[in-house]
Amino acid sequence: MAFVVAATWTAKEGEEKRVEDVIKEMTPPSRAEEGNLFYQAQVNPEEPRVFFLYEQYVDEAAYEAHKATPHFQEKVFGYILEYLEERAVKTYTTIDV
Repeated sequence: MAFVVAATWTAKEGEEKRVEDVIKEMTPPSRAEEGNLFYQAQVNPEEPRVFFLYEQYVDEAAYEAHKATPHFQEKVFGYILEYLEERAVKTYTTIDV
């Protein structure tokens, strides 16, 4: 069973490039985290201010560790939040068969 994070970020008007740049910076170190199974961001082609981040971790503790990393603290909590109009995060667990 994996711990899944589905986050939607909506950039403020004119801040799409800034948000995309932060996502590009966050992706390599996030993928390299020990507890990360999958990390992929998407942008809505019809609404370019809307970004969807899909992440999988070995468990909830690995996700909490992700949020405590320097790159997350600096780039998300310490920077990009002020350039977002909206941020929604939902979590799930996989159904393993």
